Amino acid sequence: MTKNGKIALGCGGAGCLGLIVVAIAGAVIYYVSMKPNSSRYYNFNVSNVNRNSNSNSTSNLNSNSNTNGSPSTGSSSSMSDDDKHKLYQAATMTGDTELIRRVTVKLGLMKEDFTPGEEYVSFLKDHVIWAFSNGDFIKSLDSKEKAMAYVNAHMD
Repeated sequence: MTKNGKIALGCGGAGCLGLIVVAIAGAVIYYVSMKPNSSRYYNFNVSNVNRNSNSNSTSNLNSNSNTNGSPSTGSSSSMSDDDKHKLYQAATMTGDTELIRRVTVKLGLMKEDFTPGEEYVSFLKDHVIWAFSNGDFIKSLDSKEKAMAYVNAHMD
């Protein structure tokens, strides 16, 4: 074996060893950063908001309507920020797009034609932060029925 052959084998072996070390280090970092932590458990799903529908959506729509048949859009100014986030989270957890629409309109996040209001983007940014620190509340709504009951009780 020539001197160049030995150098090639040494560099190849060192390169493979280096890749193995990097892969192991990456796996350890991934595991540590994704390790389950009770304070990080939450169920925040925005991507499925418009994909799911609830078979009870017609009855739910009628349960919170005023006398002229349009959805209740009472003022949300009396609600605290925490209450607004709880109501929004519960509505999204139902998967009922019409209910989510009514809640976002009530909170002033969306206009009646379902176009984003002025507060929409800042509320969603705040909501992500809120969700990280309110995992216990989110876990308490572990079914669509519980989420629906929360919305119905707090939609007034």
